Amino acid sequence: MHAFYNLVSGPLVWVAAAIFLGGSFWKVYSLLSGTKKKDGYVFEYWSWGDAIKSYIHWLLPFMSENSRQQPVMSVITFLAHLGIVLVPIFTMGHLVLLEEGILGWSWMALPGQVADIAAWIVIAGCCFFAYRRLVLPQVKFVTSCSDFVILVIVAAPFITGVMAYHGWGDNLLMTSLHMFSGEIMLAAIPFTKLSHMLTFWYTRGYTASEFGAVRKVCDW
Repeated sequence: MHAFYNLVSGPLVWVAAAIFLGGSFWKVYSLLSGTKKKDGYVFEYWSWGDAIKSYIHWLLPFMSENSRQQPVMSVITFLAHLGIVLVPIFTMGHLVLLEEGILGWSWMALPGQVADIAAWIVIAGCCFFAYRRLVLPQVKFVTSCSDFVILVIVAAPFITGVMAYHGWGDNLLMTSLHMFSGEIMLAAIPFTKLSHMLTFWYTRGYTASEFGAVRKVCDW
């Protein structure tokens, strides 16, 4: 078990980071180069003003028409995504590793109880999204096995993190699995639907610029 911990806390951290950075560069480059070939004019009518307004309306619940039509989905999606961002960046254990290892410095952490609640919200959100894909006909129709695999990939670091935080099960095992599952998630981001965390900013800005700067209407 110590050998597994040394592996996931050492070499695999750098492997996952390299895959994430390299894959992210490839994803963004492919998106931009593909757009330039198909619709090069987008760079001429790109409007940061329209793009920023669109980001705000699509990121915050109840600001877009689509969000208002699905209030429960909107609130759960917002909270789950917020947890996915905040917990890895502002959890004390993660910051200690950054300070002692990669960066040599850190920043203010969330209180442990707040981070714990946020992690539980992410887990609950993944369960909710799985339920929708299993039950709602319109969602089930466009669901594939890969969608459930992605939900498992997202939920696993939070489930193992909660177990390690509360001391459920063998602590070294839970900590090792937490790090390993986190590395899998990091490496998977550029190559799965999780890549929307990278592409959202461009595709939403692209759409907002076309609607706002060209058609003179809102895209929300």
